[in-house]
Amino acid sequence: MSELSAITVDVVSDVVCPWCFIGQKRLDRAIAAVGDVDVHVRWRPFQLDPTIPSDGKDRREYMLAKFGSDERIREIHARIEPLGEIEGISFAFDAIKVAPNTLDAHRLIRWAGAAGEAIQNRLVRRLFQLNFEEGANIGDHAVLVEAAREAGMDASVVATLLPTEADVEAVRTEIATASRMGISGVPCFLLEDKYAVMGAQDADTLADAIRQVAAAKARGELEKAG
Repeated sequence: MSELSAITVDVVSDVVCPWCFIGQKRLDRAIAAVGDVDVHVRWRPFQLDPTIPSDGKDRREYMLAKFGSDERIREIHARIEPLGEIEGISFAFDAIKVAPNTLDAHRLIRWAGAAGEAIQNRLVRRLFQLNFEEGANIGDHAVLVEAAREAGMDASVVATLLPTEADVEAVRTEIATASRMGISGVPCFLLEDKYAVMGAQDADTLADAIRQVAAAKARGELEKAG
């Protein structure tokens, strides 16, 4: 496989965003569809609500304050659930009892990235599953440590780091950088740091974007554009 055909996709997302979970599944399908392109995925932080306390909030109360009524919440979930089913996601919104602050989850994702692309991808998938399919509190350090272990990380190191301020500012700086770049919603797929695909686009759209950017890179056009 030519080195020129390799491209990097940075996914700016939050692990409590259902559209990001759907986007992750669609990206997987897009990558499978472009087998001639070597795609490397990196996960970048975004917080839908950084004001949530570190110990989280009661999710039902949080959603009611945000959307106004149980009926409205049910409508939102009913719109998302069938789209999840298509992607193999069994959304269990009623099982989610805590709306977590995701800062620590993003710190963990950052550390997973340092451990390797495959480990980071496994961790992100596990965090999505824990939150949306199992109703686990992904703001809970014990949950994060176990997710790290399952992804192949050194759980003892993670357990030592989580109670500290390690990489708190680094993650916040990354989130601020995304905001300055004009990213106000997620998921956002950044291809080769030059082209952005906003939202949980369908797999065909993502695959087409990957092919186009890989072809432009192979022709040397990205360097000219930079």
